[in-house]
Amino acid sequence: MDELIALLKKVKPNVDFENEDGLVDRGILDSLDVISIIAEISDKYGIAIPNDEIIPDNFNSAEALKELLDDLM
Repeated sequence: MDELIALLKKVKPNVDFENEDGLVDRGILDSLDVISIIAEISDKYGIAIPNDEIIPDNFNSAEALKELLDDLM
């Protein structure tokens, strides 16, 4: 989880990813941020996130994103 938090902070350094659970719903992350996160995940882990998984629920928290990545590995 620490690696994922570091990756997320690379995209948005001032966000409390450890505690925030409405990243997309509250507008903390916008579509360009999500694209940047997807690109970072692809580069670091070699995981392609399918289009049908690019939904707000999967990007609203670091925990939700980790669960998605665990499912895709």
